[in-house]
Amino acid sequence: MKHALAALVAVACFMVCAPQGKAADMAIHSGSRVAFDYTLTVDGNVVDSSEGREPLVYTQGDGKLLPGLAKRLEGLKVGDERSVELKPEEAYGNPDPAAFREIPVSQLPPNMKPAVGMMLQGQDKNGRAYPAKIAKVNKDSVLMDFNHPLAGKTLLFKIKIISVK
Repeated sequence: MKHALAALVAVACFMVCAPQGKAADMAIHSGSRVAFDYTLTVDGNVVDSSEGREPLVYTQGDGKLLPGLAKRLEGLKVGDERSVELKPEEAYGNPDPAAFREIPVSQLPPNMKPAVGMMLQGQDKNGRAYPAKIAKVNKDSVLMDFNHPLAGKTLLFKIKIISVK
């Protein structure tokens, strides 16, 4: 009985006293709540960064992060730093020719001088805003590109994992 009690105390102490894995040792897996700092570069230009702001926070596997990026973060731990390159197929896809539409100049804001590359903000029937870029200017119309602005682009992320819970 004396030995059984000692063994029970030893097991209880092991369960309570043994380190249970520090957050710094946790690897990113499905369901992990992750915070990371990043800098996004496209064509050699920084287009977005968390520098000077709060880190980006997401849940691994919730579908709110680009799938290619989420896949590359799997298994990383706090303090890990990586450069992650995403080809268009892993990010916003290639430009869709069906996403180009001819719009009469009369539908543009009054007094606007349309120019190639100009970004406009549109609104769908549900009131959600979306960006569109002028791809070509004709005499009475403009060719609008409704693809995501980063469609067809290779994205380079510099990532530092801040926390994993």
